[in-house]
Amino acid sequence: MFIPLIMPLFRMAQLPYHGLKILPFDKIFICANMQIRLTDGVDMNNTFTPGVVPARLGTDELQENFTDLHAPLSGHEAAVAADRCYFCHDAPCVTACPTDIDIPLFIRQISTGTPEAAATTIFDMNILGGMCARVCPTEDLCEQACVRELAEGKPVEIGRLQRFATDKLMNKGVMPFTRAQATGKKVAVVGAGPAGLSCAHRLAMLGHDVTVYDAMPKAGGLNEYGIAAYKTTDDFAAREVDWLCSIGGIEIKHGFALGDELKIDDLVGCFAAVFLAVGLGGVNALGIAGDDKDGVADAVSFIQELRQASDLTTLPVGRNVVVIGGGMTAVDAAVQSKLLGADTVTIAYRRGRDAMSASRYEQDLAASHGVKLLFNVQPKAIHGNGAVAEIELEYTATENGKLTGTGEMIRVPADQVFRAIEQTLATEAGLKLDGRKLAITGAGRTSLAGVWAGGDCAAGGDDLTVTAVAEGRDAAMDIHATLMGSN
Repeated sequence: MFIPLIMPLFRMAQLPYHGLKILPFDKIFICANMQIRLTDGVDMNNTFTPGVVPARLGTDELQENFTDLHAPLSGHEAAVAADRCYFCHDAPCVTACPTDIDIPLFIRQISTGTPEAAATTIFDMNILGGMCARVCPTEDLCEQACVRELAEGKPVEIGRLQRFATDKLMNKGVMPFTRAQATGKKVAVVGAGPAGLSCAHRLAMLGHDVTVYDAMPKAGGLNEYGIAAYKTTDDFAAREVDWLCSIGGIEIKHGFALGDELKIDDLVGCFAAVFLAVGLGGVNALGIAGDDKDGVADAVSFIQELRQASDLTTLPVGRNVVVIGGGMTAVDAAVQSKLLGADTVTIAYRRGRDAMSASRYEQDLAASHGVKLLFNVQPKAIHGNGAVAEIELEYTATENGKLTGTGEMIRVPADQVFRAIEQTLATEAGLKLDGRKLAITGAGRTSLAGVWAGGDCAAGGDDLTVTAVAEGRDAAMDIHATLMGSN
């Protein structure tokens, strides 16, 4: 019974098997660096194959790895979860929500068997409530503020209940809002990410005609290109855009970036108002020796390529991956590297755990997938002959409030290094800056009359999808009031 099992294995690998002494076994161990060549000539790599290569895992395993991180609640599960809510007066969860959703109300609507009404309550404040239910760090916002969390250490599952309600309505293809009478005003929105889409929908609902310009071939921005694939499955981001635009009055034009294709002066001259939601398109270099070696890339591009891939087996990933940074992008890049089959994945962050912008939940998620987190280390050099072989890190310490290197070095094997450090504004369009972002006052007003801004490109936010949605919505209301003479 053993010979029929092992013979095909050696045929597959094109290895000789005649003269082998076959012993009873219950496990087969393949040499770590073996690369199996299938009979059709396609190379099949594995976790231990050196270098940056595709197909470390098979199709079935990859499909399983990238399934939905949190399975949706069933009707019964949603009823049980909703029953735990105290429906607090002056609920702290509402205060903690950047979009001010009436959380006790929508949970009560779920508990009374009207999830579509619950969805309308959510969408009234957050038109991207479906995506936010999937990606919002509820553990740091509404669920952290939940009185159940304080009393029992287990909050009401607000995020999953929000997804339950929004999915119910969206799956029916129902847009719960209708457009007001046309105002005759035309507004330009630059950037089809969360802030831009939120602003466009609210303006369209108020009766304005909105033209959205976006540099990418698909709308959605961060939701489409920058979030881990296991957080938003089944092409949800694209379906959400189609649903949002079903209100009418929104035209999206692709291939237009602020700068050469779109000039701010031209937009101001052609439209009654302009809203900028261009995000942060630039990625800082590490600024160290070896930063230009093969195998060094920015994490944003890696996540984008993964999100748009039709076949995950074609995506190359290193055997030993190091991600530099401490935010959500760093965690997303690290976890997905592991899910693609990397052997070792390390997040290297220059400060301590508590200073990471990625939530503790995200940190624990990374650790649960086998990602190693190194704290108080900063990159000093990348070594290798043409391609990355290892990265040199220096331990850091904080003295008098200032981060400094200690002089103590370590080297970590790496054939792939991802930069997940602070992103930069690609163009300021001649507007006043506040630090590295566009300066704004009030509900997103920039230094140029008739131009508003929101989302990651505007100063004052916390770079969360839900915050971008709130800023886009509030800017739309301010634009409307200005155009209609209320301001």
